[in-house]
Amino acid sequence: MKVLVVGGGGREHALVWKIAQSPLVKEIYATPGNGGICREAKTQCIPWPGSLEALADFASEKGVDLTVVGPEDPLAQGIVDVFQAKGLKAFGPCKEAAQLEGSKAFSKDFMKRYGIPTAEYKVFSDPHAAKEYIKAQGAPIVVKADGLAAGKGALVCRTLEEALAAVDRIMVERAFGDAGDRVVVEEFLTGEEASFLAITDGEHLYPLAGSQDHKPVYDNDEGPNTGGMGAYSPAPVITPAVHQKVMERIMRPVVEGMKDMGHPFKGVIYAGLMIKEEEPKVLEFNVRFGDPEAQPILMRMESDLVPALVASIEGGLDQVEITYKRQAAVCVVMASGGYPGKYEKGFVIEGLDQVENMECVKVFHAGTAEKDGKIVTNGGRVLGVTALGGTIKEAINQAYEAVERIYWPGVHYRKDIGAKALKRLEGRGGPGAC
Repeated sequence: MKVLVVGGGGREHALVWKIAQSPLVKEIYATPGNGGICREAKTQCIPWPGSLEALADFASEKGVDLTVVGPEDPLAQGIVDVFQAKGLKAFGPCKEAAQLEGSKAFSKDFMKRYGIPTAEYKVFSDPHAAKEYIKAQGAPIVVKADGLAAGKGALVCRTLEEALAAVDRIMVERAFGDAGDRVVVEEFLTGEEASFLAITDGEHLYPLAGSQDHKPVYDNDEGPNTGGMGAYSPAPVITPAVHQKVMERIMRPVVEGMKDMGHPFKGVIYAGLMIKEEEPKVLEFNVRFGDPEAQPILMRMESDLVPALVASIEGGLDQVEITYKRQAAVCVVMASGGYPGKYEKGFVIEGLDQVENMECVKVFHAGTAEKDGKIVTNGGRVLGVTALGGTIKEAINQAYEAVERIYWPGVHYRKDIGAKALKRLEGRGGPGAC
């Protein structure tokens, strides 16, 4: 079959890499791709054609059998609806179901309606009213832009002054554009964060391996939120008891709720969780594979991913089985200096050739491009260096050994990816060697 992967980040590189391993797939198109995606087996990168309709026309002309949508923006814009209208198969939710990520206000109201555990909240379209509510509630408190903001629209405010400034930043200064037409002001939750992803065909659910992201830009979870500075899988905080609660209280109600509203959800449901004393609450929903969570999850995945993607669209997901390697996987994101703020592009990335042949390591490209035969930086999050290990500790060591061989001016990365897992495991051994 021919497959089209939409997107050009680390998640999409991981998807292309995994899909290319399928014996069912003979050719992959990626748009717009990046410096790493374009070098993968079976893959040809094409420029973004300019509109969803033009992309659907391309898929039709090329005889694409399956389109896999990586980022949230095209899903929120209704890419799946456009493709379906032309008789094309696209993996992901319809536009109405994609509101779970596209609008935080919709998501919170949905959770309230279907009894899904989450933080208390209130939605505001007037900055003055939002500030008055914040003053009444006190800090710490969370202020979120309602719309899509590339993972940076949730501002955790430790003081009243920070919270009031967050309202101005989102609604007055328009730091996130139209995403700041409304804000959601939320109760501040404590505990440990984790990511829980499941594929669904609108009826059945298949949970993927647990993972944990690291949103803040600096070590010890300090600094502003980013799209994600690293992840690992499995996540020890997701115990069997937590797993069962998430499936029963969160994932199943999402599928049933969307079906009840007349918008069956097909694709990936991603629940960003806060877990305290084995009680999970939802921080946010995403409607696609996580980035960087996809990298360690797909690195560990042993079985073919393509049958699960097809079953999500056609039904029969209950007939699919996904298996994993027994090893752990860790992804360390290497970012441009200044990210998530302003940063420079165009630096030549040194050392990739040294890492290429390292055992159990894969470098997934995100913000890269090819120029004059060399790979250069072309975004905020540049690389996702991902490694397997017999234990999480071994995977961490392997990933950072690779990271230390790669360089460009101003490169920045967190040095504590996986530390929470180590603390929770307290030296327990892992399942096997790489």
